[in-house]
Amino acid sequence: MLLEIGRVGRPHGLRGEVVVHLVTNKQGRLGAGTEVFCNGRARRGGRSQALPGRAQARASWLVAFAGFETREQAEAIAGTVLLVEAGAGEDGLWVHELVGKTLRDQEGTDRGAVVALQANPASDLLVLEDGTLVPLRFVTAVGDGVVNVTVPAGLFEL
Repeated sequence: MLLEIGRVGRPHGLRGEVVVHLVTNKQGRLGAGTEVFCNGRARRGGRSQALPGRAQARASWLVAFAGFETREQAEAIAGTVLLVEAGAGEDGLWVHELVGKTLRDQEGTDRGAVVALQANPASDLLVLEDGTLVPLRFVTAVGDGVVNVTVPAGLFEL
């Protein structure tokens, strides 16, 4: 299973480095030697190995990929979505496992389909089809087309 970890931004410098904007909360997924699958304009289905990167700003890293040594090569992969294989035994909630499922509260009431996940510093938010936002930390179980949550009284009446 491939997981999206980020997107290649603009080139940085003349030696093939690029700015990568991460969408993962585990920065180690872009560590040195990581096999990265590129899904975009220049590297359709191609693979490359990440070389040691360094933090540039919040959720942005400077990264060089094996085989990309010039600014022109780096420009060719701008906008590329980066994917990695899910690590064995990794636990946690995955966006692709939540989106499209019905959200059910502790009373057994279906509250609608989850259509997206919205980043938020305190807790990422599940976005329901009617625009309701539910903090991810209230999720108690995921399975069989349903995301179960235990929420404080009144959350859905706001």
